[in-house]
Amino acid sequence: MRRLRNVKIVATLGPASETYDMIRSLHEAGADVFRLNMSHGSHDEIREKHRIIRQVEKDLQSPIAILADLQGPKLRVGVFANGEEELVDGAKFRLDLDPAEGDVNRVCLPHPEIFAALKDGANLLVNDGKIRLKVESCGDDFANCVVTTGGTISNRKGVNVPDVVLPLAALSEKDRDDLEFVCGLGVDWLALSFVQRAEDVAEARELAQGRAAILSKIEKPAAVEAFDEILAASDGIMVARGDLGVELPVSAVPPIQKRLVRKCRNVAKPVIVATQMLESMIESPMPTRAEVSDVATAIYEGSDAIMLSAESAAGSFPIEAVTTMNNVAIEVESDPTYREIIEASRSAPRSGVADAIVVAAREIAETTQVAAICCFSQSGTTALLIARERPRVPIIAMTSLRGTARRLALSWGTNCVISSNVSRFKMAVVASARAARDLGYAEEQDQIVVTAGLPFNVPGTTNILRVSPCDERLIFNLESE
Repeated sequence: MRRLRNVKIVATLGPASETYDMIRSLHEAGADVFRLNMSHGSHDEIREKHRIIRQVEKDLQSPIAILADLQGPKLRVGVFANGEEELVDGAKFRLDLDPAEGDVNRVCLPHPEIFAALKDGANLLVNDGKIRLKVESCGDDFANCVVTTGGTISNRKGVNVPDVVLPLAALSEKDRDDLEFVCGLGVDWLALSFVQRAEDVAEARELAQGRAAILSKIEKPAAVEAFDEILAASDGIMVARGDLGVELPVSAVPPIQKRLVRKCRNVAKPVIVATQMLESMIESPMPTRAEVSDVATAIYEGSDAIMLSAESAAGSFPIEAVTTMNNVAIEVESDPTYREIIEASRSAPRSGVADAIVVAAREIAETTQVAAICCFSQSGTTALLIARERPRVPIIAMTSLRGTARRLALSWGTNCVISSNVSRFKMAVVASARAARDLGYAEEQDQIVVTAGLPFNVPGTTNILRVSPCDERLIFNLESE
């Protein structure tokens, strides 16, 4: 389906969006990628959502990416005898491994790995940071704390430990089971939660065995500090601002977001900005002005994709939320200031042949009357390099691999076409010109830029560029040569 904007939209599926009609409507409204949250729903429910997405894809003949978001290690306190307690500022509170029910003085924290990593003075955040504890003394099975921000603490609330790198595997046993299950289904992207180090990504990649691309969620201070290594090990990034805003001061999140987005673009890897983008639309058909500005900021920064979570998964207005994102994106990308910002933030040219080819393609498109840039890309790498350039004309990615087309649905401005295998460059030119015309990106009198690699079907060999007419008579002559 042709979009009138370049940034992609990720919509999370849930109870409000699990039927064929709703998922199809969300895609038609603008959702390019569907997120399956493995924290919710059984394998049977996930399998059914996956089946419906693929049916919508088939019916609309439009490649759709499926992102499976693994839960990651969840750290939670135990239970209280009264169900909940009220902690006041300055009070003493103890966390330990004793499984007995908690009270106003203590509760079980059944995670010995936390105690092993804690140090005096470390902060512990409970219930998304609503309660804050400072460690005064600790050992292998306890932490004596003082309450610095009080509030109601109740059964099994989540715990964040922002000050230390925890000796936790990024993948729990549940995550490993889920990973194997969704890879067997055939999802396109795996999102890893609570990544702390590049080794976490390597572990998931080994388990995935090439069946899905790996996307790392940046939601811990340790991940921000190790971001360059994590980025190098990942196929894509999600700036997950929810937990990031819990473990860091909220004022630190916007500059981190801007910095991470720019780094991802520099290395031609897709980046999603996520969490609370249109939060009020869970219950309201209209967003706040601040939310619209937040969405617009992510687009101005050059993000590949913006994401809806509860807004589309459990909200009352999922289609309206996707439509709002779509309309904001169209408005922002038509603003001359958007072009100025995008082009001013473009990185310096690289030294490789493929880099030179895609830079030349973008420059030709900007200085001549070219309707689109078409690239033949089996692995998707060339399409990602062109997307990094953020050209002013549409990008058409031609590939014979359906998996590549689906993964590229997450990449900025990339319109994917499933093509037949070609063995000669002139046939690539013919196929590109016809695809550009058939999709409405070019008319008979237009020209397009075509890039490809010789020999064909060998990843990383982009080395040829041609400006081609779209006139059918000239295409026929080329085809007859």
